[in-house]
Amino acid sequence: GVSAFGEQIQRAKGQLLAEATGLKITGSVASSYGAVVEAMGAGNAHAAWLPTFSYILAHEKYEVEPLLAVSRFGKTTYASLLITKKDGGITDIAGLKGKKFCRPDAESTSGWIVPSITLKAAGVDPQADLTVVDLGTHDAVVTGVYNGDCDAGAVFDDARANVEKDLPDVKDVVAVMATSDAIPNDNLSVVKGFPKDISDKLIAGLQQVLTTEEGKAALKTLYSVEALEPIGDDFYDGFRATLSKAGINAAELVTQ
Repeated sequence: GVSAFGEQIQRAKGQLLAEATGLKITGSVASSYGAVVEAMGAGNAHAAWLPTFSYILAHEKYEVEPLLAVSRFGKTTYASLLITKKDGGITDIAGLKGKKFCRPDAESTSGWIVPSITLKAAGVDPQADLTVVDLGTHDAVVTGVYNGDCDAGAVFDDARANVEKDLPDVKDVVAVMATSDAIPNDNLSVVKGFPKDISDKLIAGLQQVLTTEEGKAALKTLYSVEALEPIGDDFYDGFRATLSKAGINAAELVTQ
């Protein structure tokens, strides 16, 4: 049998949306976001949920277009924070040289990729100037800085709230050194030439699903979706400019 949680996932992947749109929808989970991009390029997938770098790559290679951006905490963007202990003696980013710097992992957009840009812009070479330690989660990075196990770290805004239950004074002890430019949230994209009448049905159907308790719960469970906002490709222009300034190519950041 399928567990209640499994049934919810199956319904969220297709049945709820199919009921709302009248379309036949087949869901699939790929091995990586790189595989999703290639599936869209080959016409084997017509629509997909894509994170920022994967979308930018898919648009560059195959002219994939976005329909909806995920909204969380009332925003379609988020930010990365550089954090340190408030009285730890580090007053600016240049002061991080030679220090122990903690991150969730090397592929985290807000926990490493974007912070790397911030560090480089301030004259700190992430590879040469820091001792970088992977802690696995954003919560662990905040806790590591709080406990003094890390001189500094990088997390999403504001990961400190996640540990407030166990560390009530975390926002007094752990300070924000720098906040990144806005990072676009993940989106729902469709392949080049996707029929507008079908994309309109997808948009309307997803919005309808979000009006039901079951739909809200399913999308929250799967993708932490609170709302969905219509967007165009220009939604990513500001972030593209940031990547360009840092000399970063989206293709290098998407796992195949």
